[in-house]
Amino acid sequence: MQRSYKYFLVSFLIILVSGCSIYKTMMNVSRLKYRLNNVSGITVSGISISGKNRIADFSMRDAMSLTAAFTKGSLPISFTLNIAAVNPNDGTGGYARTDATIKAFPYRLVIDNKEILSGNLSSPVVVPGTGEQVVIPLAINFDLIKTFRDKGYEGILNLALNIAGLGGGTTNVQLFIKPTINTIIGDLTPPSEIKVIEKDFSAQ
Repeated sequence: MQRSYKYFLVSFLIILVSGCSIYKTMMNVSRLKYRLNNVSGITVSGISISGKNRIADFSMRDAMSLTAAFTKGSLPISFTLNIAAVNPNDGTGGYARTDATIKAFPYRLVIDNKEILSGNLSSPVVVPGTGEQVVIPLAINFDLIKTFRDKGYEGILNLALNIAGLGGGTTNVQLFIKPTINTIIGDLTPPSEIKVIEKDFSAQ
């Protein structure tokens, strides 16, 4: 009887400790935050739009090339969407210092309420528990005409300038993610997507 009681007590303590460990791990993972940092390396039909604030800023040669591409029905845009990930688990505030490994990062890109594409990371990303941000670069490539044909030539170029943050108009860029974090208790994935909003951190 005494032996059974000791076995029960030890088992209970193991379960209790394991439960606390699982809870702390889940809490630490939930504190990871993400934001839309910036857009870099943006080109339209192979032409850089860096330093251009309006259509009139394009050279005659570039304007002719863009017009020709538009006439042919293809105006590819390429850029890098840089996502900042922050892990505040630096050992202060009652939380253990915890490095986070983002094993998967499924994402959906939405521009002006139109879903553009979806993708994932090519390799895991480690976000150290230092409070510093780690930038996750997402390579974005799609055809502007196929998605925004109704905007016309000038509308499409203005949209590209707005995405780069150079234009004077407004273009709504949203990114939805559902990251999988590798932990000591296994992989953890949020039950629903996280909406990453520019200039604001979104908690997982």
